[in-house]
Amino acid sequence: MNRRRWWHECAEHDPDERQCAGGPSGVKAVDGLNFDIYAGETLGLVGESGCGKSTTGRAILQLYKPTEGTVEVAGKELTKLQGEDLRKQRRQMQMIFQDPYASLNPRMTVGSIVSEPMEVHNIGTKSERIERVRELLKVVGLNPYFINRYPHEFSGGQRQRIGVARALAVNPSFIVCDEPISALDVSIQAQVINLLEDLQEQFKLTYLFIAHDLSVVRHISDRIAVMYLGKIMELADRDELYANPMHPYTQALLSAVPIPDPVVEEKRKRIILEGDVPSPANPPKGCNFCTRCPKVMDVCREQEPVFKEYGSGHYTACWLYPQ
Repeated sequence: MNRRRWWHECAEHDPDERQCAGGPSGVKAVDGLNFDIYAGETLGLVGESGCGKSTTGRAILQLYKPTEGTVEVAGKELTKLQGEDLRKQRRQMQMIFQDPYASLNPRMTVGSIVSEPMEVHNIGTKSERIERVRELLKVVGLNPYFINRYPHEFSGGQRQRIGVARALAVNPSFIVCDEPISALDVSIQAQVINLLEDLQEQFKLTYLFIAHDLSVVRHISDRIAVMYLGKIMELADRDELYANPMHPYTQALLSAVPIPDPVVEEKRKRIILEGDVPSPANPPKGCNFCTRCPKVMDVCREQEPVFKEYGSGHYTACWLYPQ
């Protein structure tokens, strides 16, 4: 399938963290990323807490202004857009936030929450927006007559469905899903994942799916990018990544994923990483993973490896492979 490039981004910092760090160099919350998201696919983004996943998603949507690099969506360079031009572009890209309790205004009704994006973009009349809200609530599996209720009257899973309806309100093409199930019960997580998959097929959506759960990411993603300390360690097709992980960090992550087969699980070797993730204010010289890597070499501590393709869209940045 010939997919056009939908999103491209590289090298940017989180300006808020840069101020907190102090000094001219600052903290590189995200540094040196360079990858694409293709129309109609789901790119999974995984990694430990604090590695820069959410910063990446917010930088795409210009919720954080990058200090360097470029962000292109559908051929438009977002970092150069301001004011009205950026507001118009945001109709094409929306976000589903992690915490369904904090992302909904408790003083607004469900109808106001879901219709607000349409008001901002001057879409339809008041009666048309009300009808659209009811339609969206039905699409996400909620009673369309709940529009006059407030967020506190709903469960966590229902609140996240409201957040999904809000993201769909302006008919976007690209949605950043920032750990949309991490705050939900396990029984509800599957329902939300299935909903996102159904909506993607129905509305031809493109997702950047940020998560911790590698099993969930494998289920929903077409390709997966693995992040560590602000950099991408490995990027590959979903099945290729799980069958042939190249980077030691990816291998360690996958070794921790339970396999529902007691025979295989008993024979499998678990890779335990020692030490803590270094501070982004003072990253190690060379490879960011060199302080915890079980296969570290002298060159890893001195020079940063190149993020390079090793066949069939499988990229990694590691000195274990030819540079």
